[in-house]
Amino acid sequence: MKSAVETLNPTRVRLTVEVPFEELKASLDAAYKKINQQVTVKGFRQGKIPARVIDQRFGRGAVLEEAVNDALPKFYTEAINEAELNPLGQPEVDITELKDGELLSFTAEVDIRPTLEIPDYSGIEVTVDSVEVTDEDVEKSLEQLRDRFATTSPVERAAAEGDIVTVDLEAKVDGEVLEDGVAKGVDYTIGSGQLLDGIDEAVTGLEAGGTATFTSELKGGSAEGKEAEVKVDVTAVKSRELPELDDDFAQLASEFDTLEELRADSRKRLERMKKFDQATQAQEKVLDELIKLVEVPMPEKLLEDEVNTRKHNLEHHQLGQMGLDLAKYLEIQGKSAEEFDAELKEQAEKGIKTQFILDEIVNKEKVSVGQDELTEHLMRRAQSSGMSPDQFAQAVVEGGQVPMLVGEVARGKALATVVEAATVKDASGEVISLDDEDEETAEAATEVVEAAEGTTEA
Repeated sequence: MKSAVETLNPTRVRLTVEVPFEELKASLDAAYKKINQQVTVKGFRQGKIPARVIDQRFGRGAVLEEAVNDALPKFYTEAINEAELNPLGQPEVDITELKDGELLSFTAEVDIRPTLEIPDYSGIEVTVDSVEVTDEDVEKSLEQLRDRFATTSPVERAAAEGDIVTVDLEAKVDGEVLEDGVAKGVDYTIGSGQLLDGIDEAVTGLEAGGTATFTSELKGGSAEGKEAEVKVDVTAVKSRELPELDDDFAQLASEFDTLEELRADSRKRLERMKKFDQATQAQEKVLDELIKLVEVPMPEKLLEDEVNTRKHNLEHHQLGQMGLDLAKYLEIQGKSAEEFDAELKEQAEKGIKTQFILDEIVNKEKVSVGQDELTEHLMRRAQSSGMSPDQFAQAVVEGGQVPMLVGEVARGKALATVVEAATVKDASGEVISLDDEDEETAEAATEVVEAAEGTTEA
């Protein structure tokens, strides 16, 4: 077999391949065998029909077509490997010559990974938020914990903000009660804003047994977006009682004996969270600067496929789960279809560039992925998917996606390496050290890469 490569542009090549006919022998034998099993000829047992009879009865052309279709993938792969190309997607194959007994010639056009020059990235400098945990942050965290341990008790008085009311609701549009506009026994915390606009004012001041009506725009259901007259009957009023913020509460809500120990632990936890957020911010900003440094030719077919995939996932998975279609989503976002398409294309381009650049750094820096790192990543992905680690691992293996997960971890480590080489300062100008060997830093980097590539929801 002979092959030649013609570069059409930095991301697309045309392979021209010539195959001596004798190299088709195995595929021809397989074609005759296959046809033998599919047809019957009087006077011959099935599977024992001579090749000359098959040629006479069904045509040599049918045999050649079957043989060529069988052989093309093998010859294409050999040509790709010989040229040391990294193809993207499926090739467009055109058989240019087929001479029975002499020669098979074909061309294959395919997108390839562009060759990238990775410049010195140690000069990248970014500024991120400072890690600062205030007393107010700590007290807010304690109040949230305190709120989780609140108790309720019935009261015989008018409902006020913060109380929980049990209500029956009936919504009418144009004087008709909606089929899905009746709800009974709904618990609602006054002031939470989690039900209908206008309900807070309607129920405030009512005791159990009280009734009120109000007008509100419906947020869902068959009459979503329409103005409705809503009748609300209060059947119970309950007050929320928060536990005292003291040592007894610390023992109730945590493993600590004193409130001061709980307060100190809350501060440490908030510091860890803010440091993780700071690391994530650094990863995102460094990645943006890295992309600016590298010239990445864009394979148009790959970009088109990526845009279509992202749009399909949004429409048929994410929005479907929210009960929205694309038109409603764009209305909520306040975007036109043109603006949405432009943003989607920009995100897809960033995802492709991220993968190309970081894969190049993986090769350049000889980044490897250990079994423990892969297991940790697999468990995190399993958790986000709602599957058990064993179920997720089985699905990954059966779907042949282990290399994909290895690539995600490797690219995360490559980004962490770039961040470690860059200069990261906080808002006060102090240089921050983000150790690329730190588990949380590496995890943040992998999550940033997944977000940029659009693989988080996939």
